[in-house]
Amino acid sequence: MVTVAIVGAGSRGSQYAARSAATGKARVVAIAEPRVDARKTLADEHQVPAENLFEDWRELAERPRLADVAVIATQDQEHMEPAIELARRGYHLLLEKPMATTEQACEAIVRAAEAAGVMLAVCHVLRYTPYTRAMKSIVDSGRIGDVVSVEHLEPVGWWHHAHSYVRGNWRREDESTFMLMAKSCHDLDWLAHIVGRPAVRVSSFGGLFEFRPERKPHGAADRCLDCVVEPDCPYSAPRIYLPFLKEPDRVWPLSVITPDRTEEGVLKALRDGPYGRCVYSCDNDVVDHQVVDIEYTGGVTASFTMTAFAPVSHRKTRVFGTRGSLDGDGETITVHDFLTGPEVITPTYSGGATADDGHGGGDQGLVDAFIDAVHTGDASLILTNGRDSLESHRLVWAAEQARRTGTVVNLKGAPR
Repeated sequence: MVTVAIVGAGSRGSQYAARSAATGKARVVAIAEPRVDARKTLADEHQVPAENLFEDWRELAERPRLADVAVIATQDQEHMEPAIELARRGYHLLLEKPMATTEQACEAIVRAAEAAGVMLAVCHVLRYTPYTRAMKSIVDSGRIGDVVSVEHLEPVGWWHHAHSYVRGNWRREDESTFMLMAKSCHDLDWLAHIVGRPAVRVSSFGGLFEFRPERKPHGAADRCLDCVVEPDCPYSAPRIYLPFLKEPDRVWPLSVITPDRTEEGVLKALRDGPYGRCVYSCDNDVVDHQVVDIEYTGGVTASFTMTAFAPVSHRKTRVFGTRGSLDGDGETITVHDFLTGPEVITPTYSGGATADDGHGGGDQGLVDAFIDAVHTGDASLILTNGRDSLESHRLVWAAEQARRTGTVVNLKGAPR
């Protein structure tokens, strides 16, 4: 049985704890989390003894190693220290994305894991979905010839963006990181996985279009519950959150807002907390739309679009090759073979696109692979190791530099 320590018992840490237990090959034996209620709730769910509950990850690190694995699911800017210290103490690392918020911190984490001889998997869960495995298999089989270009769309979703990136924990760069890293490092990593070539240069455009004070409707209040405009606003907090009370099996996003799953509890949280603020009166600064154009070795190209202004859904992708093309919507893949015509392939369905749905099977697929890798000692089961993830993170930083400077950025050391 692989033993697991959870560092950060928020939404993602709790999800990885549940997914670890679901493998039947692992159990949670320690938790480090400063919030008493979150720590107790997760401990109760996994029967973790009181002596293995810690307010701070440093208390865990001071003890003799308590588990085989440490899941690092703290806030983005707090990844580096626990990852490095726990690697040095012999813990294999399952590290939530992004790895860290600076290139230097990411490099330090990778070096620490390599020096300690421990496995490091970064939680780019999209690589592990049945859908992605099927698409990657088709591309690698050569059925559509050589890949020439890719179009990829991430429809974040209007209410999801408002929840996480206007009102929520990832709304400000100084408290987390920029949008492309916080949300879409998944996507640039996924493109690298599908294309299978190093990126050599990148350009990008985008900005914060809607969620600004100057876009605020006339007469709107600073909180939704006080607002006369609220009934006609798609970003209304009660309009977004109250319907989730009718889904008793759904955990996120209400779990982020309040532990009280009653209408009274939700309304109190919206009255007093950050999730009841008007989206035009928040302190957010991350972009709500962005496009990225990438050139890979050999002249292969890809375009990526992230937008808040769409329904919450799976990513949409088109892959164009010399002998055929693919159209994918996260659930089905249509192969347009230039010789034999179209064929629709439907991988095993593994749920919806959001965190509460397990990211289309990606959450469980990641944890299954990592636990098996630790159990068997076979690191090749990990599709998102530290070095590969470091390279895709570098591409994200280059893309953001391109957006801010209005230039085409060449990646350092990239082959041409």
